[in-house]
Amino acid sequence: MAGLFAFNRAKGLRLGGARLHSLPVYHAIHAAIWAAAPALLFLMIWAPVQNGLVDQAVLASPAGQSLPDFEMQRDAIISEAREIALGLREAGFNPESTTLAPVYASAMSRYAMAGGAAALVLALVGAFFGLRRQGVQFRARTSVEKWVMGLLLGASLIAILTTLGIVLSLLFESLMFFSKVNVGEFLFGTTWSPQTAIRADQAGSSGAFGSVPLFWGTIFIGAIIAMIVAIPLGLMSAIFLTQYAPQKLRAWLKPMLEILAGVPTVVYGYFAALTVAPMIRDFGISIGVSSASSESALAAGLVMGIMIIPFVSSMADDSIAAVPQAMRDGSLALGATKSETIRKVILPAALPGVVGGVLLAVSRAIGETMIVVMAAGLAANLTINPFESVTTVTTQIVQLLTGDQEFDSAKTLAAFALGLLLFVITLILNLIALRVVRKYREAYE
Repeated sequence: MAGLFAFNRAKGLRLGGARLHSLPVYHAIHAAIWAAAPALLFLMIWAPVQNGLVDQAVLASPAGQSLPDFEMQRDAIISEAREIALGLREAGFNPESTTLAPVYASAMSRYAMAGGAAALVLALVGAFFGLRRQGVQFRARTSVEKWVMGLLLGASLIAILTTLGIVLSLLFESLMFFSKVNVGEFLFGTTWSPQTAIRADQAGSSGAFGSVPLFWGTIFIGAIIAMIVAIPLGLMSAIFLTQYAPQKLRAWLKPMLEILAGVPTVVYGYFAALTVAPMIRDFGISIGVSSASSESALAAGLVMGIMIIPFVSSMADDSIAAVPQAMRDGSLALGATKSETIRKVILPAALPGVVGGVLLAVSRAIGETMIVVMAAGLAANLTINPFESVTTVTTQIVQLLTGDQEFDSAKTLAAFALGLLLFVITLILNLIALRVVRKYREAYE
């Protein structure tokens, strides 16, 4: 490919240099793209096709025809033979896999050579086409820019298509769940007990799928307790670092504060379970709260609030620093004190960024699982007592999908319904935040 690039660039120079519509480098890039794109596209399509052809060739061989008829056992033997052929293991649990490995390696080599040869032919054809189009009046730069535009468009569509795929997968499984469970019961029910029974005569055979306790626990821990901790501390940290701290002190404090965002959540979970939760329980008992538990919403919320302080602080810091100096100087020139300037000028002007940081922190808190599992427990309680155990939506989703599950039962499908409802709630929060940001941005631009 490098040789083709150099050849085309030299040819472009020979075509007339300055008289060309496009620089010689664009002619070289154009030919290289035509040589590489068809071959790479073919290889992307050929890779899964090759695996199927190799499996068919192995099964059609004498060694493959002697495999057991039981499908799962046959697939296990083929999988072991594939790993042996690739050098991932020396021998398999089944003796047939060792015998089948050379056959598998031969088929892989044969089809890989065929695919490589086809890709090479496509590369040569593409290179020939790219060379033929070169000329003094050929708009090579325009063609290259179209390829780049298509590449950028494809990259931008990945996020959109991924989101669409997530929504459709959640929606499909949720519709299956709602065909088994009433929508009203799920949205407004106050009892969550998805342990469906094996026999119809057992207690709780129909299960209870009221999601209100789960979403209340999510809001209680992530959007109330954690935000009570994170918003004041994060905002005050940003104000101090941007308005009061000397430059040398800021250079030390800001990285130390942002280290909190890099600590693994399991470490926060251990800290919450082993240090904070016992202190909260002892404090609750000392003030006469008899229901104080070693696993509580307050313990999880406090630690979660500490964890998301950098999300609020960093966004607020950047937004406050971006406020024009003229607004500060004008406020001070009119006789306002520094604190009044911060409260009445800087913070309102920086509100869009602050709201964005708070929204990011809320989203991070709502999606947190490990801290809740280790410090808040798994009990779906509908309570406003912060000393009692509660659970969240994400924790229950993990519980429902852990282990071997049947994806045709209401218990397992409930995880997708919870995910869809959480997605909708997060979308609504985003829309509200965007409206607030737009309102204040129009006022201060």
